[in-house]
Amino acid sequence: MRLESPTIDEPESLALSGFAVGITADRRWEEQAELLRRRGASTLHGPSIRTLPLGPEAALSHATQRLIEDPPDYVIANTAIGMRAWFGAAESWGIGEALVGALACAQIYCRGPKASGAVHAAGLTVAGRAGTERLDEVMHTLLSMPIRGKTIAFQLHGDESPDVTKTLEEAGATVVEVPVYSWTMPADERPAVKLIESAIERRLHAVTFTSAPAVTNLFRIADANGTFNALLDALNGDVVAACVGHVCAEAGAQLGLRDLLVPDRSRLGPMIRTLTDVLASTRRRCSVNGQIFDAQGTAVFIGGIRVDLSEREAAVLAVLIRRAGVVVLRSALLAEVWGPGADPHTMEVTIGRLRRRLGPVGEAIESVPRRGYVLRTSALELVSTAEKSA
Repeated sequence: MRLESPTIDEPESLALSGFAVGITADRRWEEQAELLRRRGASTLHGPSIRTLPLGPEAALSHATQRLIEDPPDYVIANTAIGMRAWFGAAESWGIGEALVGALACAQIYCRGPKASGAVHAAGLTVAGRAGTERLDEVMHTLLSMPIRGKTIAFQLHGDESPDVTKTLEEAGATVVEVPVYSWTMPADERPAVKLIESAIERRLHAVTFTSAPAVTNLFRIADANGTFNALLDALNGDVVAACVGHVCAEAGAQLGLRDLLVPDRSRLGPMIRTLTDVLASTRRRCSVNGQIFDAQGTAVFIGGIRVDLSEREAAVLAVLIRRAGVVVLRSALLAEVWGPGADPHTMEVTIGRLRRRLGPVGEAIESVPRRGYVLRTSALELVSTAEKSA
């Protein structure tokens, strides 16, 4: 039994102990992983997306020169990374001041506060910002204005947006698309495949998405490997699917995902905090002969000592805790944890190992001859995040 001494007096560092989270992002994924690890989680990075900056010979250079020569009347600032990259590229080409000057007289509408911040940082004025952080709100604003015969610079956000350009052009505007970067499939799909397999096998407790293409691409990779439905079942079941915002969640909903976790504010920090609250709320507290123990994810805390379980051991314990005091039939336990056709001997070995890992607490897992197993507890409660932080 591997024992570790947890820092019980540091609630944040324990909140996600025993939980494993898959990260699909390629950009800022290290920051996300650090936020999760700081709370005690283990992470698996399997990027399903690749963000590629466009070089000076690409369409970005042409669009920039065009806008400098014929300044736009309106600008759609879609993303902070895109606007910063655009200004940075222009600066490296020696035309940074010319670009800022060309945009200075335009009415600039931003999709969210981060894009707005990037515009302000360049010394430009923001005419309006979408309160919902959605591109369609910016579109609605522009379509309510006299844009016929006007030029609109549209900073693309990684993937094509033909509907936006088409709608604005149908309203009589000339749209200059500014392709700062593009989103593609990852160069190496093996880490994403490993993440998918880990989610399907329930070795992950959550998967995070920070962009709509990351959701779409992950399922595209799963489909190519014949695991689309299995991944969908996992993310609609035991594995929490957390999206950074509603646009990302809509992409998941179109693929069949339900009950997606979305924070109130479309930011990385709020997503991690919301995910922490949801996972930490699943902690269970049991009492066995006066001995209190807490179980969450693959970790069990007994008298200030942490016991790390395997995924199967943790799954067995979770079933027994969920039905504490009730005999769980061998066939039912085998089917729920291992699936149809599993070897009963494997289950017996796992339960034996689980008992040994839990020490005296393991004695509460009793065998009922010819029937199954039961967890004998004198108390069982759900421990809330507030109680743990008290």
